[in-house]
Amino acid sequence: MSAALLLPMALAALAALALPLLIHLARRSEQRPTVFAALRWLREKPRPRSRLRFDEWLLLLLRLLLLALLALWLAQPVLFGAQSQTAWLAVAPGLQPARAAAGLENAKLERRWLAPGFPRLDTPAPVAPADLASVVRELDATLPPGVGLTVAVPARLDGADGARLRLSRPVQWRVVDDGDAADAPPAREPALAPPPIRYAPQRAQAAAYLRAAVAAWDERGAAVDAAPLEQAFDPQARALIWLAPGPVPQAVRDWVAQGGRVLLDAQAVWPEAKFDAPLWRDAQGAVRVVGARVGRGQALRFAGAMEPRAWPALTQPGFAAGLRDLFAAQAPSPSRVAARDYAPAGGGPAFAAPPLDLRPWLALLAAVLFLLERWLATRSKRGAAP
Repeated sequence: MSAALLLPMALAALAALALPLLIHLARRSEQRPTVFAALRWLREKPRPRSRLRFDEWLLLLLRLLLLALLALWLAQPVLFGAQSQTAWLAVAPGLQPARAAAGLENAKLERRWLAPGFPRLDTPAPVAPADLASVVRELDATLPPGVGLTVAVPARLDGADGARLRLSRPVQWRVVDDGDAADAPPAREPALAPPPIRYAPQRAQAAAYLRAAVAAWDERGAAVDAAPLEQAFDPQARALIWLAPGPVPQAVRDWVAQGGRVLLDAQAVWPEAKFDAPLWRDAQGAVRVVGARVGRGQALRFAGAMEPRAWPALTQPGFAAGLRDLFAAQAPSPSRVAARDYAPAGGGPAFAAPPLDLRPWLALLAAVLFLLERWLATRSKRGAAP
């Protein structure tokens, strides 16, 4: 462990230590000379030199300490390396703690729920978070480097997003078969509004396939908003299909970052989005759509050309259902995946462990010294009263 000051320039406030010294010197003697007639006839004698002497030195010392603590508090003292190095076991809500920790009963672990705030495992189970993947990333960023992490999740994991988990440390990913919970059918998705389709002239044929697939979602035959790129789309829409090669416009990027979901052309360019999560595979196992998390939204991109010769499923009835499943879980909503396929990968960014803030302890010490200083000052005034 090592101590440091985040704002060392604040130590310049130590110059205020001169104030109590000046006050005590000014009040060093409260005696008043009294002149009477007999002294007029006495010969004046040389006065002895007065020595510098502090009265009530304990009160002076307390006031100096209070000012020194104030200067140190402003300098923001911290302590690095004070975090515990105990390994963690994080259990997803909904699992039985005994089953999640099977085989780890005698291990020295910090046992917590995988939920916001990471409550202790011996407390009642919290509500399962809708964005469990984000909670895992937060936990990885919170723990000091080198601390081991074991995560217990059910066989079917709710709360995944389009971006694959990449953490800064190796994680023991324990998939727990939770019986009834694992066999429960997924919740029925609500009806989806057809997403707007915007396409470049060279993608008109691909847009026709997608327009027909989107129209099949609604048995009532709701109108599909399909138009060239020049026509603006409704910013209140939750999803968008953008069929145009080249860079993705900034307006579309900002809309996605605010929570939208866009399906891009295979030749669309978005360097900041890491399309590394396969979201749609065909019957042969080939990846057809990949995804990336962008802000609060999600960017999807076709992995190949949108033509029947390259993807025969375009003209088959199952294509509309597959496209609907792709948009069924909107970006802010949870999605269900097989936990074994969602195991975290390494290579994620490492974060320095936050230091321990010492200012609360300084504030407590200053409060004790202030009360002692007030008590001494009151006692001194009572003793000086006639």
